[in-house]
Amino acid sequence: MAQTVSQIAANHQQPPIALTIAGSDSSGGAGIQADLKTFMAFQVHGCSAVSCVTAQNSCGVERVDALSPDALKAQVETVRSDLPVAALKSGMLLNADLIEATAEVLKDWSVPRVIDPVMVSRSGAVLLESDAIEALRRQLLPLADVLTPNLHEAALLSGESLSDPSAMENAARRIQAMGPAVVLIKGGGEARWQGQDLLLDGDQLQWLPGPRVDTPHSHGTGCTLSAAITALMAQQVSVTEAIGTGRAYVKAALQQSLAIGSGQGPVCHWINAGGGQIDK
Repeated sequence: MAQTVSQIAANHQQPPIALTIAGSDSSGGAGIQADLKTFMAFQVHGCSAVSCVTAQNSCGVERVDALSPDALKAQVETVRSDLPVAALKSGMLLNADLIEATAEVLKDWSVPRVIDPVMVSRSGAVLLESDAIEALRRQLLPLADVLTPNLHEAALLSGESLSDPSAMENAARRIQAMGPAVVLIKGGGEARWQGQDLLLDGDQLQWLPGPRVDTPHSHGTGCTLSAAITALMAQQVSVTEAIGTGRAYVKAALQQSLAIGSGQGPVCHWINAGGGQIDK
């Protein structure tokens, strides 16, 4: 007797689903490529909506082409109409129009939302058009359940210099006042912070210890962390646990980073993330 559709579905896996809204990295180390690799490492099915296409390699970015806002919205809406997305993240959005389009499709979507405000790379390269910063503040930050800026991005968003721990704590509070429920400022990229990150969850400030992993091959670190947090939240893991496990995954990915190309290589995504062997 032929099986019904429901019987066939019962015999197959139905993993959690996560969506990334981000740019494409032709070198495969960051952006949607890093996000999808991370989702897979956590046994989460990954979907993607591409905001822009970059031509880059381990030495740098040669070209960026933005998709139209309508093309971005169509990708998100088409996925949403069919697949039960359990959590999502946004990454590189490049300009105000793409930020506005993203905010429009997210505003009535009650799933966990991790916003990685890709504005400046760890090395200081600007990745967001200047007129888009205010759009990011006004439209996207209020929609964030978790916001994951690096030090440069936290300084731009808050207006703080981040010269000492007190300034970093003030920056976290200022950014949280713009709307995000949880703010995680990543300090791991600079030696002076020794791998520490700052977490503000509600009114609770917590310094999360390092150590810093000393490697030149750290491309995709921020994308990987926000994707790991998203994947874990898709599995209904608490925010605190998702951040802790995500940080441990990134630490291991840095320790096993890939020395490919003649410049900065990417972190390694195929370490054991879901089997409980990450050292937190």
